[in-house]
Amino acid sequence: MPTSPLQHRVRIGVFDSGLGGLSVLRAIHELLPSATLMYVADSGHAPYGERSVAYVEERSLRIAAFLRDQGAQVLVVACNTATAAAVQALRMHHRDWAIVGVEPGIKPAAAMTRNGRIGVLATEGTLRSDRFKLLAQAHAAHVELFLQACPGLAAAIESGALTSPAVTERVQTCCAPLREHQVDTVVLGCTHYPFVANQIAAALGPDVVLIDTADAVARRTLALSLAQAAPDDDLNQDDRPVTRMWTTGDRLLLANVAERWLTFPCTVDTLP
Repeated sequence: MPTSPLQHRVRIGVFDSGLGGLSVLRAIHELLPSATLMYVADSGHAPYGERSVAYVEERSLRIAAFLRDQGAQVLVVACNTATAAAVQALRMHHRDWAIVGVEPGIKPAAAMTRNGRIGVLATEGTLRSDRFKLLAQAHAAHVELFLQACPGLAAAIESGALTSPAVTERVQTCCAPLREHQVDTVVLGCTHYPFVANQIAAALGPDVVLIDTADAVARRTLALSLAQAAPDDDLNQDDRPVTRMWTTGDRLLLANVAERWLTFPCTVDTLP
């Protein structure tokens, strides 16, 4: 009898510039609760969106090497900026490793829009990248794209206080131009932004649809994971592993945020 994905053991490494990748980690855990998940928040070097391509690439390669040393069979780059800047280099350095990147959901947004006007909320690093430009050319030739950089928003979310005045002010500032352009679909182009999706939706109005790619990334991770690990017919609820986390920033902040934002147990350590 075939086993379900819930019965497969696999070690998955996930990283982001900070806390935003927890939205992707959460989606992966929903599909693969039996996986050993390992997460690195590079908060001590955030935000990536305001760093150079070379800097983000160097950090990504270093963290990927750490996660591979921990036994990760699949790597998920749970950061739009790191994907744009470094996923090609990661795949060149680790040709035998299954690597999943995160990209803004331009394609589903183009298929869903009713009036042909799509907004993209993202970091400056993502929007200026060649990878993003190619993505837009491939999937948005027949629609209007309104690109809105959100300087400081990821950093404000990184504090963990999602309803703080700083977060609310930046959400309103970033959404106002898109509301004026009368977009009907908005792409959340940073993995931090789903954690304030309710505020973004309120700022844009009830007729605007938000596109988040966390579930699509989780499905791709699932497909690659099933190819990496054999099923375990004896796996039960008690066997499911605790997620391991590391941060280059404030360990207590990551621990507190994980406790509030996630529904599964985690350990948190500091990564120099």
